[in-house]
Amino acid sequence: MSEAAPPRGWHADAPASAWVARFGTLIPPGGSVLDLACGAGRHVRYLSERGFRVVAVDRDIAGIEDLQGHPGVEAHQMDLEDGSPFPFSGRKFDGVVVVNYLHRPLFPALVASLAPGGALIYETFARGNERFGVPSNPAFLLDRGELLDAVRPPLEVVAYEDLEVSDPRPAAVQRIAAVRRA
Repeated sequence: MSEAAPPRGWHADAPASAWVARFGTLIPPGGSVLDLACGAGRHVRYLSERGFRVVAVDRDIAGIEDLQGHPGVEAHQMDLEDGSPFPFSGRKFDGVVVVNYLHRPLFPALVASLAPGGALIYETFARGNERFGVPSNPAFLLDRGELLDAVRPPLEVVAYEDLEVSDPRPAAVQRIAAVRRA
C-alpha cells in the first residue's frame, strides 16, 4: 500500500498532470485507456472528455462515484496489491496512465497490456522525495532510471525525466512516456 497522499486541495476538478496532458496525444484517438490508481478521477475526466474510453481502477472509487454509469467510463474498485493476478491480463489498452502510484510487481503486466501503437504515461515519486514529505519510504520511491528499465524493451521511450518539481508541490519525480510500436 502506498503512503503517498495527494496534495492538499487535490480533487476531481484539479487539472490533469502536465505530463499526462502533454503526452496523452500519443494515445490513439478514441482508444481505450487504463487509469491505474485513479484517485479522485482527474485523469479519468480529462481523458473521457477527449473521447477516450477509460477503465478507472482504484482501491477506493468514491472519488469517481459521480462517473458511475457515464458512457465510456468503466470503474473498478480493487486492491492491486493483494497478491491476486493482474485483473486485466489478456486485455489490451491503447493507453495506460499511472500518476502518483507505485507497485513494482505491476510493471510487467502494465507493459504487456499495451496494444500495438499504445502509449504508457507514468509519473510518480523518486528517491530524493523524502526531503519533501510523503512518500518517504524507499519502497514507494523509484530508483534512478527505474522507469527506463521497467519499459525497455519492448517499449520505445519518447520522453523521460528524473527531476525535482515545484508544482503542484515540491517533489522528486520520475516520469516516462513510451510507446509500443505497431
